[in-house]
Amino acid sequence: MKTIKHLICILLFLNIFESCTNNFEEVNEDPNRIAQISPGTLINPIIYGIATHNATKSADITFDLMQVSVPFPSVSGGLHRYDVTQNIGSSSWNNYYKWLNNIKEMRLAAVNANDKNYEAIALTLNAWLFANLTDLFGPVPMRDAIKGDEGVFYPTFDSQEFIYETILADLENANKMYDTSKTMVYASDILFNNDVKKWQKFTNSLHLRLLLRISNRTETNAFQKLAAMVNNPTTYPVFTTTAESAILQVTGITPNVSPWGRPQDFRLNVKIASFFIDNLNSFQDPRLPIIATTATDANNVNLGYKGIPSAYSGPESQFTYDASTYNIIQVENPMQIFLLTYAEVEFIKAELAQRGYFTDAETHYKNGVKGGIEQLKAVMPTTYFNAVSTAYNGTLDQIMLQKYYALYFVDYQQWFEYRRTGLPALPTTDAMLNDKKMPSRFYYPTDVQISNAVNYKKAVELLGGPDNINSTVWWDK
Repeated sequence: MKTIKHLICILLFLNIFESCTNNFEEVNEDPNRIAQISPGTLINPIIYGIATHNATKSADITFDLMQVSVPFPSVSGGLHRYDVTQNIGSSSWNNYYKWLNNIKEMRLAAVNANDKNYEAIALTLNAWLFANLTDLFGPVPMRDAIKGDEGVFYPTFDSQEFIYETILADLENANKMYDTSKTMVYASDILFNNDVKKWQKFTNSLHLRLLLRISNRTETNAFQKLAAMVNNPTTYPVFTTTAESAILQVTGITPNVSPWGRPQDFRLNVKIASFFIDNLNSFQDPRLPIIATTATDANNVNLGYKGIPSAYSGPESQFTYDASTYNIIQVENPMQIFLLTYAEVEFIKAELAQRGYFTDAETHYKNGVKGGIEQLKAVMPTTYFNAVSTAYNGTLDQIMLQKYYALYFVDYQQWFEYRRTGLPALPTTDAMLNDKKMPSRFYYPTDVQISNAVNYKKAVELLGGPDNINSTVWWDK
């Protein structure tokens, strides 16, 4: 590799993800150095790095914005009150571009090795990260990004429309590249254990997610394209079971360990939000004990599952009970990190059907609910759909409410989907800032504004509004 960061990633993963070279022991080289980069060298550090970053951002950011949890005590300010700091997106900006650099190297190595399967995987990972970047900020560098080795230190920003056109075309090409008759020749990847068919399903499932994301832009014909994909599963295979889902199984064996070195920090000064837990109570949902602890009163009497309202007014002393918080088993080794699941695919199909582009919305709604429960390793009750709150009622509101729970702990996806649909309907309070309006994006990081000032100003022009949290991104206009 040309950079030290690449070599560090390689050395960290070398002990458990060895190359499958047949005559390795016969090569007279320093065993602590890689003579030549291969796609298999890079894939596991990339998957682990992205997945663990996304998991922490889900807990730190999405949970507060989307009323999954609330910092407690929190008398004023905070994300749950839509108090958004200038550099809240900096960590994802820096991490995503770091891993995009590695993905670029992986793709080049795959091209050099004439390995279409690894090239397709690299295109998929690239699309995944650029989608998250542009959905977080709006216009971002793409064509000029990660070209420091070519002397491009001040990259121009691309429009979100161009970025989506590019990544959707890349996913289409990646799907065609896969050769399921061939095996992946390097050591097993930590996501799908070198199952080419599952990688292809991940590519197409991601394609569905991103088409749905831009579906409010009628000129894209996104709904029609989605229906064409869903109606042609032979050409466009997608996840059909929870077992096929893109879920990273964190083993707890170094280096594949929980991003929470101290699991107790996951729930430190955190309570479950009332909106999140009250719905699960009304569903009599089996995910409750997996996600949350029970609340207790002043005499330590069990009150069942009870949360704290997001953006509450007044002092914390008004709450005379110890509210539910997170069950830390979710982040203890071994654990799961959700990237894109079968449940999400089924809810995409349910929405398509509810909007009239596909058939049997109720079946797909039920499949999505069942998948969301299964992915947390809970048991689906046979009577789950008997209640008024869970029986399918034909509305998009109900589909999106259950999808909200299926997207629990999936990076920023709850927030992205809320911005697309305005669902689920989240309660507001007078203590909320920003006129009680959900933020539409993040500010560009301060160091980007300073170090790349000329192109930053052009990016704001592309955005079509000031660089603030209320300027909507392209697909949200």
